[in-house]
Amino acid sequence: MARLGRLLAPALLLALAACATTPPPPAPVGRHPLPRRPAAEAPTPAPARAVSWSDLPGWTAEDHLGALAAVQAACRVRPSPYADACRALADGPPATDDDARRFFERWFEPEAIAGEGLLTAYYTPVYDARRTADPPFTAPVRPVPSDPILATEDRAAINAAPADDALAWMKPEDLFFLQVQGSGVLQMDDGSRLKAVYAASNGKTFVPIGRVMREQGILDDRRTSAQGISDWLAGHRGDEAEALMDQDPRYVFFRVRPDDGRPPQGAAGVNLPPGRAVAADPAFHSMGELMWIDAADPRLEGAGRGYRRIVAALDVGSAIKGPLRADLYVGLGPDAGREAGLVRHRLIVYRLRPR
Repeated sequence: MARLGRLLAPALLLALAACATTPPPPAPVGRHPLPRRPAAEAPTPAPARAVSWSDLPGWTAEDHLGALAAVQAACRVRPSPYADACRALADGPPATDDDARRFFERWFEPEAIAGEGLLTAYYTPVYDARRTADPPFTAPVRPVPSDPILATEDRAAINAAPADDALAWMKPEDLFFLQVQGSGVLQMDDGSRLKAVYAASNGKTFVPIGRVMREQGILDDRRTSAQGISDWLAGHRGDEAEALMDQDPRYVFFRVRPDDGRPPQGAAGVNLPPGRAVAADPAFHSMGELMWIDAADPRLEGAGRGYRRIVAALDVGSAIKGPLRADLYVGLGPDAGREAGLVRHRLIVYRLRPR
């Protein structure tokens, strides 16, 4: 994540009630917890106009069989907005790419949302970590504090607090990006792996330090990829890097469990199919909504390709606002991380409505 970034922040902090007698329900284990919405409140569809499938840039070149992963994930969302198509898919899944293309054209119709937006990406990182502090592993992975006041302090204040309850220890720049991503896998020095998942945030507004670095002339616009930022933080580890990271006051707390090897769940409670799931604004896109994204114009140096494909809205993020903003989940590990860090593309969105 989404970001990577996605990069991005969870949509709402979990409630932290000092006087609670029972623990809150577990948060979704993906990048962004789904905000609670009144039952009567529904997404407000952005203005859109009907178009034909041939109007979608790249439609004939799509991997239509691969795109079924987005539909299958959307069908697991309850309630699914595509009940008829889901039944048809369960009764007889397409066997060829042409069959899959005809499936989409039979059960869905595209609508173009006016305007242009931005596509970013996020992923599930794998980071080295330690059970105890051991330089350069000096940054604690913190659980939700028992002190409700500390739980709402800014990044600098939380970092200054004792970390006797640390769940693991990481390099400071790696922890920062884990917090941006919202979840990840920790490779421990004893060979075991732990999955670190979002538990809560301090509720502060996310400030993208890439923007800060551009504004301060530290890195130019085309070099503020995730890798570029991480390399700079590692090369300036200590007071200089800490001062820059403190420009983002938002702080994320985690819980850990043994890694089961499965993809993370998004806010919709569904495992995220790599390359076919996005975080989107739930004010405009319902969970499970299918979209065609057209993002062929990269803005970062080194970006190798565009993204024209069917995706499902399965996650959310506080930095993902508006009908033309999406954060693409691209998978697990360093290769996915390198890809996610180079995604900042001009975005055009088409909604796929059920016929």
